[in-house]
Amino acid sequence: MLVTKSRSLKSPMYFFLSHLSLSDILLTFTITPNMLHVVKNRGGFISVTDCIAQLFFYSGTTTAECLLLTVMSYDRYMAICKPLHYNSVMDKKLCSHLALWPWVTGFIVALVLFSFVCNFTFCGPYIIDHYLCDLAPLLQLTCTDHFTLDIVDFIMTIPFIIFPLVFISFTYISILINILKISSTCGRRKAFSTCSSHLIVVSTYYGTLLNVYMIPSNLYSYNVNKIVSPLYTVGTPLLNPIIYSLRNQEIKAALCKLLSTSFTMRTFGHMVKLKP
Repeated sequence: MLVTKSRSLKSPMYFFLSHLSLSDILLTFTITPNMLHVVKNRGGFISVTDCIAQLFFYSGTTTAECLLLTVMSYDRYMAICKPLHYNSVMDKKLCSHLALWPWVTGFIVALVLFSFVCNFTFCGPYIIDHYLCDLAPLLQLTCTDHFTLDIVDFIMTIPFIIFPLVFISFTYISILINILKISSTCGRRKAFSTCSSHLIVVSTYYGTLLNVYMIPSNLYSYNVNKIVSPLYTVGTPLLNPIIYSLRNQEIKAALCKLLSTSFTMRTFGHMVKLKP
Protein backbone atom coordinates (compact mmCIF):
# COMPACT_ATOMS: atom_id res chain seq x y z
CA MET A 1 0.00 0.00 0.00
CA LEU A 2 2.88 2.35 0.83
CA VAL A 3 4.54 1.74 -2.55
CA THR A 4 1.23 2.44 -4.29
CA LYS A 5 0.56 5.65 -2.37
CA SER A 6 4.04 7.18 -2.17
CA ARG A 7 5.59 8.98 -5.15
CA SER A 8 9.11 8.52 -3.77
CA LEU A 9 8.90 4.70 -3.95
CA LYS A 10 8.38 4.25 -7.68
CA SER A 11 11.69 2.54 -8.49
CA PRO A 12 11.71 -1.10 -9.72
CA MET A 13 13.19 -2.26 -6.39
CA TYR A 14 10.09 -1.15 -4.47
CA PHE A 15 7.78 -2.46 -7.18
CA PHE A 16 9.28 -5.94 -6.74
CA LEU A 17 9.30 -5.51 -2.98
CA SER A 18 5.54 -4.92 -3.03
CA HIS A 19 5.08 -8.22 -4.88
CA LEU A 20 7.34 -9.98 -2.36
CA SER A 21 5.20 -8.48 0.41
CA LEU A 22 2.03 -9.78 -1.27
CA SER A 23 3.61 -13.23 -1.53
CA ASP A 24 4.47 -13.20 2.19
CA ILE A 25 0.92 -12.09 3.08
CA LEU A 26 -0.64 -14.90 1.04
CA LEU A 27 1.77 -17.46 2.50
CA THR A 28 0.99 -16.24 6.02
CA PHE A 29 -2.78 -16.33 5.48
CA THR A 30 -2.49 -19.83 4.02
CA ILE A 31 -0.38 -21.32 6.83
CA THR A 32 -0.48 -19.35 10.08
CA PRO A 33 -4.19 -19.33 11.16
CA ASN A 34 -4.49 -23.11 10.94
CA MET A 35 -1.03 -23.55 12.49
CA LEU A 36 -1.99 -21.43 15.51
CA HIS A 37 -5.23 -23.38 15.89
CA VAL A 38 -3.34 -26.71 15.80
CA VAL A 39 -0.71 -25.53 18.29
CA LYS A 40 -3.27 -24.02 20.68
CA ASN A 41 -5.53 -27.09 20.70
CA ARG A 42 -2.73 -29.67 20.34
CA GLY A 43 -4.36 -30.85 17.13
CA GLY A 44 -7.24 -30.09 14.81
CA PHE A 45 -9.46 -31.27 11.98
CA ILE A 46 -9.32 -30.39 8.28
CA SER A 47 -11.25 -31.80 5.34
CA VAL A 48 -9.46 -33.41 2.40
CA THR A 49 -10.69 -30.60 0.12
CA ASP A 50 -9.38 -27.88 2.45
CA CYS A 51 -6.10 -29.74 2.86
CA ILE A 52 -5.52 -29.98 -0.89
CA ALA A 53 -6.54 -26.31 -1.29
CA GLN A 54 -3.97 -25.31 1.33
CA LEU A 55 -1.32 -27.36 -0.50
CA PHE A 56 -2.22 -25.59 -3.77
CA PHE A 57 -1.90 -22.03 -2.44
CA TYR A 58 1.11 -22.91 -0.31
CA SER A 59 2.96 -24.44 -3.30
CA GLY A 60 2.04 -21.52 -5.57
CA THR A 61 3.18 -18.78 -3.19
CA THR A 62 6.36 -20.65 -2.21
CA THR A 63 7.42 -21.07 -5.85
CA ALA A 64 6.47 -17.46 -6.65
CA GLU A 65 8.59 -16.22 -3.74
CA CYS A 66 11.60 -18.21 -4.98
CA LEU A 67 11.35 -16.54 -8.37
CA LEU A 68 10.62 -13.08 -6.91
CA LEU A 69 13.80 -13.28 -4.81
CA THR A 70 15.65 -14.14 -8.03
CA VAL A 71 14.13 -11.14 -9.83
CA MET A 72 15.07 -8.87 -6.93
CA SER A 73 18.66 -10.06 -7.04
CA TYR A 74 18.77 -9.29 -10.78
CA ASP A 75 17.40 -5.81 -10.11
CA ARG A 76 20.13 -5.16 -7.51
CA TYR A 77 22.75 -6.56 -9.89
CA MET A 78 21.70 -4.12 -12.61
CA ALA A 79 21.56 -1.20 -10.16
CA ILE A 80 25.04 -1.79 -8.69
CA CYS A 81 26.98 -3.46 -11.51
CA LYS A 82 25.35 -1.79 -14.55
CA PRO A 83 24.18 1.60 -13.24
CA LEU A 84 24.43 3.39 -16.61
CA HIS A 85 22.13 0.84 -18.27
CA TYR A 86 19.76 0.43 -15.32
CA ASN A 87 17.04 2.91 -16.30
CA SER A 88 17.00 1.86 -19.96
CA VAL A 89 16.90 -1.88 -19.21
CA MET A 90 14.61 -1.94 -16.18
CA ASP A 91 11.73 -0.10 -17.83
CA LYS A 92 8.08 -0.45 -16.87
CA LYS A 93 7.35 -3.18 -19.43
CA LEU A 94 10.22 -5.43 -18.33
CA CYS A 95 9.42 -4.90 -14.65
CA SER A 96 5.79 -5.89 -15.27
CA HIS A 97 6.88 -9.09 -17.02
CA LEU A 98 9.44 -9.92 -14.33
CA ALA A 99 6.78 -9.47 -11.64
CA LEU A 100 4.02 -11.34 -13.50
CA TRP A 101 5.87 -14.49 -14.52
CA PRO A 102 6.79 -15.64 -10.98
CA TRP A 103 3.07 -15.64 -10.10
CA VAL A 104 2.04 -17.43 -13.31
CA THR A 105 4.84 -19.99 -13.01
CA GLY A 106 4.25 -20.54 -9.31
CA PHE A 107 0.61 -21.43 -9.71
CA ILE A 108 1.30 -23.58 -12.78
CA VAL A 109 3.63 -25.65 -10.58
CA ALA A 110 0.93 -25.75 -7.90
CA LEU A 111 -1.61 -26.88 -10.50
CA VAL A 112 0.66 -29.78 -11.54
CA LEU A 113 0.91 -30.98 -7.92
CA PHE A 114 -2.83 -30.38 -7.47
CA SER A 115 -3.68 -32.59 -10.47
CA PHE A 116 -1.62 -35.47 -9.05
CA VAL A 117 -2.89 -35.22 -5.47
CA CYS A 118 -6.57 -34.97 -6.52
CA ASN A 119 -6.30 -38.43 -8.12
CA PHE A 120 -4.86 -40.05 -5.00
CA THR A 121 -6.79 -42.39 -2.75
CA PHE A 122 -6.13 -41.82 0.96
CA CYS A 123 -6.28 -44.61 3.52
CA GLY A 124 -6.03 -44.63 7.30
CA PRO A 125 -4.85 -43.48 9.68
CA TYR A 126 -6.17 -40.09 8.56
CA ILE A 127 -3.68 -38.20 10.69
CA ILE A 128 -1.16 -35.65 9.36
CA ASP A 129 1.76 -35.40 11.75
CA HIS A 130 2.40 -31.80 10.73
CA TYR A 131 0.97 -28.31 11.22
CA LEU A 132 0.23 -27.87 7.49
CA CYS A 133 -0.82 -29.97 4.51
CA ASP A 134 2.58 -30.32 2.90
CA LEU A 135 3.28 -32.78 0.11
CA ALA A 136 5.49 -35.20 2.07
CA PRO A 137 3.05 -35.95 4.94
CA LEU A 138 0.18 -36.24 2.47
CA LEU A 139 2.07 -38.84 0.46
CA GLN A 140 2.50 -40.91 3.63
CA LEU A 141 -1.30 -41.27 3.83
CA THR A 142 -2.05 -42.29 0.25
CA CYS A 143 -2.60 -45.84 -0.97
CA THR A 144 -1.78 -44.76 -4.54
CA ASP A 145 1.70 -45.29 -5.96
CA HIS A 146 3.37 -41.85 -5.96
CA PHE A 147 6.72 -42.72 -7.55
CA THR A 148 5.90 -40.55 -10.60
CA LEU A 149 5.01 -37.59 -8.38
CA ASP A 150 8.27 -38.02 -6.45
CA ILE A 151 10.20 -37.82 -9.72
CA VAL A 152 8.18 -34.79 -10.94
CA ASP A 153 8.65 -33.05 -7.59
CA PHE A 154 12.39 -33.69 -7.68
CA ILE A 155 12.71 -32.51 -11.30
CA MET A 156 10.76 -29.31 -10.63
CA THR A 157 13.24 -28.31 -7.92
CA ILE A 158 15.94 -27.89 -10.60
CA PRO A 159 14.40 -24.97 -12.56
CA PHE A 160 12.51 -23.44 -9.63
CA ILE A 161 14.93 -23.85 -6.71
CA ILE A 162 18.44 -24.82 -7.87
CA PHE A 163 18.70 -22.57 -10.96
CA PRO A 164 17.37 -19.50 -9.08
CA LEU A 165 19.79 -20.21 -6.22
CA VAL A 166 22.72 -20.46 -8.64
CA PHE A 167 21.62 -17.26 -10.38
CA ILE A 168 21.28 -15.38 -7.06
CA SER A 169 24.73 -16.60 -6.02
CA PHE A 170 26.23 -15.35 -9.29
CA THR A 171 24.57 -11.94 -9.04
CA TYR A 172 25.66 -11.43 -5.44
CA ILE A 173 29.23 -12.48 -6.14
CA SER A 174 29.29 -9.83 -8.87
CA ILE A 175 27.67 -7.30 -6.51
CA LEU A 176 30.23 -7.98 -3.77
CA ILE A 177 33.10 -7.59 -6.23
CA ASN A 178 31.72 -4.20 -7.29
CA ILE A 179 31.14 -3.18 -3.68
CA LEU A 180 34.79 -3.84 -2.88
CA LYS A 181 35.68 -1.29 -5.55
CA ILE A 182 33.78 1.46 -3.69
CA SER A 183 36.29 3.88 -2.19
CA SER A 184 34.03 5.11 0.62
CA THR A 185 34.13 2.99 3.78
CA CYS A 186 30.64 4.14 4.76
CA GLY A 187 29.28 3.23 1.32
CA ARG A 188 30.84 -0.24 1.46
CA ARG A 189 29.49 -0.86 4.97
CA LYS A 190 25.97 0.16 3.96
CA ALA A 191 26.03 -2.01 0.81
CA PHE A 192 27.47 -5.00 2.70
CA SER A 193 24.77 -4.67 5.36
CA THR A 194 21.99 -4.81 2.76
CA CYS A 195 23.56 -7.71 0.86
CA SER A 196 24.34 -9.77 3.97
CA SER A 197 20.76 -9.43 5.24
CA HIS A 198 19.32 -10.50 1.88
CA LEU A 199 21.75 -13.42 1.65
CA ILE A 200 20.72 -14.64 5.12
CA VAL A 201 17.07 -14.70 4.02
CA VAL A 202 17.92 -16.40 0.72
CA SER A 203 20.17 -18.99 2.40
CA THR A 204 17.56 -19.86 5.01
CA TYR A 205 14.72 -19.97 2.50
CA TYR A 206 16.47 -21.98 -0.20
CA GLY A 207 18.37 -24.18 2.24
CA THR A 208 15.20 -25.44 3.88
CA LEU A 209 13.39 -25.85 0.55
CA LEU A 210 16.24 -28.00 -0.80
CA ASN A 211 16.18 -30.05 2.38
CA VAL A 212 12.42 -30.60 2.20
CA TYR A 213 11.81 -31.13 -1.52
CA MET A 214 14.94 -32.85 -2.84
CA ILE A 215 14.80 -35.74 -0.40
CA PRO A 216 12.40 -38.52 -1.51
CA SER A 217 9.33 -38.79 0.71
CA ASN A 218 10.07 -42.41 1.72
CA LEU A 219 13.42 -41.29 3.19
CA TYR A 220 12.07 -38.18 4.84
CA SER A 221 11.32 -37.86 8.55
CA TYR A 222 8.21 -36.11 9.85
CA ASN A 223 10.23 -34.60 12.69
CA VAL A 224 12.81 -33.11 10.32
CA ASN A 225 10.01 -31.67 8.17
CA LYS A 226 8.30 -30.07 11.17
CA ILE A 227 11.57 -28.56 12.39
CA VAL A 228 12.76 -27.00 9.10
CA SER A 229 9.40 -25.97 7.61
CA PRO A 230 8.81 -23.03 10.00
CA LEU A 231 12.08 -21.49 8.80
CA TYR A 232 10.54 -20.58 5.43
CA THR A 233 6.80 -20.65 6.17
CA VAL A 234 7.02 -18.41 9.26
CA GLY A 235 10.62 -17.19 9.53
CA THR A 236 10.95 -15.64 6.07
CA PRO A 237 7.66 -13.65 6.20
CA LEU A 238 8.77 -12.44 9.64
CA LEU A 239 12.28 -11.38 8.55
CA ASN A 240 11.40 -9.79 5.20
CA PRO A 241 9.54 -6.74 6.62
CA ILE A 242 12.41 -6.15 9.07
CA ILE A 243 15.16 -6.46 6.48
CA TYR A 244 13.50 -4.72 3.55
CA SER A 245 11.24 -2.20 5.29
CA LEU A 246 12.12 -1.36 8.88
CA ARG A 247 15.83 -1.00 8.02
CA ASN A 248 15.14 1.03 4.88
CA GLN A 249 15.38 4.80 5.39
CA GLU A 250 13.37 5.65 2.25
CA ILE A 251 10.46 3.45 3.31
CA LYS A 252 10.49 4.87 6.84
CA ALA A 253 10.54 8.44 5.48
CA ALA A 254 7.66 7.68 3.07
CA LEU A 255 5.68 6.04 5.89
CA CYS A 256 6.17 9.03 8.22
CA LYS A 257 5.12 11.40 5.43
CA LEU A 258 2.02 9.35 4.61
CA LEU A 259 0.98 9.10 8.27
CA SER A 260 1.57 12.83 8.75
CA THR A 261 -0.51 13.68 5.67
CA SER A 262 -3.28 11.31 6.78
CA PHE A 263 -3.33 12.84 10.28
CA THR A 264 -3.44 16.38 8.85
CA MET A 265 -6.31 15.49 6.53
CA ARG A 266 -8.32 13.91 9.36
CA THR A 267 -7.66 16.84 11.67
CA PHE A 268 -8.06 19.79 9.32
CA GLY A 269 -9.76 18.28 6.30
CA HIS A 270 -13.28 19.16 7.38
CA MET A 271 -13.71 22.90 7.68
CA VAL A 272 -16.89 24.76 8.56
CA LYS A 273 -17.88 27.24 5.87
CA LEU A 274 -19.74 30.39 6.84
CA LYS A 275 -22.46 31.69 4.60
CA PRO A 276 -21.65 35.19 3.28
